[in-house]
Amino acid sequence: MIDLTLHDSGPQSLRVREFYLGRQPILDRNQALFGYELLFRNAPVGPAHITNDLSATAAVIAHAAQLGMEKTIGDALGFVNVDASVLMSDIFSFLPREKVVLEIINTMPASPEIVTRIRALASHGFRFALDDVTGETADVLALLPLVDYVKMDMRNIPLSTLSKLAPRFRQEKKKLVAEKVETREEFKNCLDLGFDYFQGYYFSKPVIMSGKKLSPSQLAVMELMTLVTSDAGNQEIERAIKRDVSLALNLLRLVNTPAVGARQRIDSLSQAVTILGRRQLQRWLQIMLYAEPSKRGHSMTPLLMLATTRGRLLELLAGKLRHNQREVADIAFTVGIMSLMDTLFGIQMADILEQIPVGDEVRDALLQRGGFYGDLLKLVECIERIEEMDNHIVPTLRDLAMSTDELVELEMAAFEWSDNVVRYAL
Repeated sequence: MIDLTLHDSGPQSLRVREFYLGRQPILDRNQALFGYELLFRNAPVGPAHITNDLSATAAVIAHAAQLGMEKTIGDALGFVNVDASVLMSDIFSFLPREKVVLEIINTMPASPEIVTRIRALASHGFRFALDDVTGETADVLALLPLVDYVKMDMRNIPLSTLSKLAPRFRQEKKKLVAEKVETREEFKNCLDLGFDYFQGYYFSKPVIMSGKKLSPSQLAVMELMTLVTSDAGNQEIERAIKRDVSLALNLLRLVNTPAVGARQRIDSLSQAVTILGRRQLQRWLQIMLYAEPSKRGHSMTPLLMLATTRGRLLELLAGKLRHNQREVADIAFTVGIMSLMDTLFGIQMADILEQIPVGDEVRDALLQRGGFYGDLLKLVECIERIEEMDNHIVPTLRDLAMSTDELVELEMAAFEWSDNVVRYAL
């Protein structure tokens, strides 16, 4: 089910303890989405300090699992950190073993009890990863036969050491995950060393290329967006859609999804444009910019997932903070979607805004992270970057007069919406 508009009733209320939910993509060698690392943390009310005591998160993981991991990760795998207290607890009845990989933190000794417990959980179908491996320590060697994945942090290991460890672990048939991959060069180095998966935001950092041109499909979408925002007639919009077969087919598929609410099958573009309406049509086009033309219909690209989640979360935040101001929520969605267009096009944001007319508030948010929309964008960017969550989220929430409970509720709704958009609308 997919609704491209803001639900009037908002996301359904979730009864959870206060916790932060960070979600960072893990990509395969083709840069397609493979999984997410999930971070659940307790957040004491008041001080800006967030405890990182993993044993205190056992109940939180259980709550999140009860809410449904599919809302959080869709069809991907969820990588969840566990320490000794969590491993020895009884929360695993809540976790869907086919959907999660349990990350063994690197500070946990491989005691006989722990090894026995991991072996027992593995026999019941749970999969494990060794996190932040920097060498062949006694603990690593003891746990290595029990895990499927070995994760190595690019910030903690020199390339020379990595070149020795990677072949060693590959020889043991382990899947290698590179963490904190922040540059294209690091990504290439890890590819050359045979890493299977990659975690980090290298894909969301723009590589600025002089003279880069938009693809014909992207140009078609941009032209359509211009027609929609300039109040062109439906016939003119229909003619423009017909010039791109991929767009036409995807629009017809979209209007025939149950959530759009057509009472009978729609087979004409003119009917589709009328039924969808200008607001949803503009939103759909914004999302379509991120769908690779060759993969439309199965486009689980990380940038697409990031853009749709970011846009929706900004929209929900704005709707929560500015009640009954739909225009504010619509602008927030646009800010979220446009905030990654420099990456999408490989063009500086300032140059993009020379081509796409936007209001002063949107421009300020995109260029300076200023104003109301800029504050929301900064908050969402902090959530996306797990390692930055400690320092910024609590003060920002306090400034916005929003609780962590409310934030998690909106995050879960945004994750689910994004997954549905990619699965059904593209």
